[in-house]
Order: sequence, then C-alpha cells, then structure tokens
Amino acid sequence: MSTDFIINVLREIQKFESSSFAKNNPEIDDFRCWLNYEKYRKESPTKLMLENNFDGNFLENEICKQIILISRYARIAVRKGLHEFPELANEEFTYLYRIKDEPGLSKMALIERNGHEKATGMHIIRRLVEYNLISEEDDGNDKRSKLLNLTNKGRSYFDNSFPIVNGISTFMSGDLSTEEKKILLQVLVKLNTFHYTFYQKNR
Repeated sequence: MSTDFIINVLREIQKFESSSFAKNNPEIDDFRCWLNYEKYRKESPTKLMLENNFDGNFLENEICKQIILISRYARIAVRKGLHEFPELANEEFTYLYRIKDEPGLSKMALIERNGHEKATGMHIIRRLVEYNLISEEDDGNDKRSKLLNLTNKGRSYFDNSFPIVNGISTFMSGDLSTEEKKILLQVLVKLNTFHYTFYQKNR
C-alpha cells in the first residue's frame, strides 16, 4: 500500500468529519454512506444536465430518480426476503395482505387499492387463485363481480410471512431516525394522494 493512498484516505476522512454525515461518534458505516453520497453527487443526473446545458427541472428529476431506485431496491429486498414463499415474491404479497386487511373486496377494488392497470391486476389475482391462496365468491349485489377472500392456505401464508415482511419494512426505512421516518411518511402520503387522484381519473 502506497503512502499517497493513505494520505488520500486521510484527506477524505477529514472532509467527512466536516460534513453533516459525521456524528459525535461516527462509525465506518457513516463514512461509507458519505463516500456513496459523494460518488452519487458527482455523477447525478443534475450534474449531467448542467454539463450538457440541458434545460430541465433538476430538483424534480432527482426526486423521480430516488423514487425509482428505492422502488427497485424494495423489489429486490422483497424477492430475497420471501424466497421461502415464491408465490408471494413479486406483487402477490401486496394483494394477499390487502385482502387480509379488507376481506370481501371485489377484483377491481383490489386492483385499484394496489394502483395497477386492470390487465396486470387480473393476472396477479389469477395466480393467487391458482396457488389456492385466495378464493372467489359471487357478489350478491352484482352478478358480474367476484368477491375475494383468503383461503386457509392464504391465511397460513400471511401468518408465516408477516414477520419477514415486517423485517423488510424495517430494512427499507434504513437508518432514518423516528422523526425522519415521520416526516418522510407525511411527504410520501401527500405525494401518493396526488398520484392516486390522477390514477383514478386516467385509469
């Protein structure tokens, strides 16, 4: 290991210590997060747009990128976390959990709750029926509609997978403080409400 390398590391540590990432007793993970942030900042879409004189909404582009990335990370975490429940490892678990929370939903109501297009939602519901995790019953008020409920197998899957999903939720919240989580939740609910209204009008 060269002396220049050690000197460069010490310089980076000095920069880190003067940043907002450094706490009273910073740990290696804090330093790693700072390094990742600096790497992202130097290669972010905003930097790319500025360098190429593109006209755009920098702040909004950054928000959109972060939302997309977190969504991808969440998919990976769910798929790995639920590897013992392959029937739930994609979007299926959100449908199963919604029916547990609201038994007797119609197919379209369930699809709307999950913000999917009809074709995608119907495909997911069909798979859950084939897996014998949910059952279909005639709607006494609408002959064209089917009401959905969990089967005994579906309830067992929910009970056994809930601790795992709860752990994934904790993991996805990262190292945010309780106050930061509350602020993030408030912002996300506001943003989700806006898009749900748009979804309802344009689906």
